[in-house]
Amino acid sequence: MAIRERIAVAMSGGLDSSVAAWMLCEQGADVVGLTAKTWPEGSRCCSDEDICQARRVAFHLGIPHYTIDLSDAFQADVVDGFAAEYAAGRTPSPCAICNRKIKFGALLDKAVGLGAVSMASGHYARLQRDDEGGLHLLAGRDQAKDQTYFLFELSQQQLGRLLFPLGEMTKDEARVLAREHGLPTMSRGESQDLCFVKPGEHHLLTEKLLPETRRAGKIVDIEGKVLGEHQGIHRFTVGQRKGLGIATGAPAYVVRLDAATNTVVVGGREAALGAQLTASRVNWIGGAAPTAPFKATVRIRYNHEGAAAEVTPLPESRVRVSFSTPLFAITPGQIAAFYVGDELLGGGWIDG
Repeated sequence: MAIRERIAVAMSGGLDSSVAAWMLCEQGADVVGLTAKTWPEGSRCCSDEDICQARRVAFHLGIPHYTIDLSDAFQADVVDGFAAEYAAGRTPSPCAICNRKIKFGALLDKAVGLGAVSMASGHYARLQRDDEGGLHLLAGRDQAKDQTYFLFELSQQQLGRLLFPLGEMTKDEARVLAREHGLPTMSRGESQDLCFVKPGEHHLLTEKLLPETRRAGKIVDIEGKVLGEHQGIHRFTVGQRKGLGIATGAPAYVVRLDAATNTVVVGGREAALGAQLTASRVNWIGGAAPTAPFKATVRIRYNHEGAAAEVTPLPESRVRVSFSTPLFAITPGQIAAFYVGDELLGGGWIDG
């Protein structure tokens, strides 16, 4: 009798990971469910309610389930960095950090420790292996749900342990499977908000962790004229229009945040356009950086459809990205992800 491979599934209690677990059970794998406990103050994907729901799904499928407490690592690797980025005048993208260090880092290590050869998740993404054994990360077939943008920091070693069963499916197809097979999944919204802080309250968490960020500073126009006062640059992001607390007689947008002088710079929409960016800490999915400039579609935020650009590799894991058409609100701290067709070649953290 053949020995079944053990595959762990990162289960949130939601529809996607539950369907992924069901699919692997149907394929005859020895499936075990894992749920990470990450944030004690009401996380919207790893709360006590989510953990209980994941257990219900595991019971329905007849598989063991383990809760893994990763709250200390989540605090250190994700939340503390989130606050520090806002304090530095940048707008963080913590989901990518969580994927690299928590979900497909610490949790994957726990899965291997439990004897799993692979770990699956409900991400809408695809993996493709080339003739030399290298792995390529491709967008999910459901373009509206594609989640590769937040996976840009994963290594070949991590990808070699991962499975994305929903990569060739659409969300509607996943819903049909869940309904047909009676999976007891929670009916929760398709929120793109952060799991550990409520929308519009990032400044409260930042001030709780770093009280010194709440300090008065100037709001100025691009010529340096003082227009008003703010209570901390962590309350703002590039491209922001609402909640500036100033009256200019014309629409004004945040153009730049200067942490050194604690200044918010605003201007008209034209002033918030940029045709070029630099990014650092670039990760190349294939492992090696390109040796010459190349054409790509570059996404500068999760819900950005991407723009035509030339990507030029620079020393010290950096790139320069030149766009064919200027883009609005190129935001330091966000991710620039480089795609050629459906394939994500890599990405980096926008500096400016």
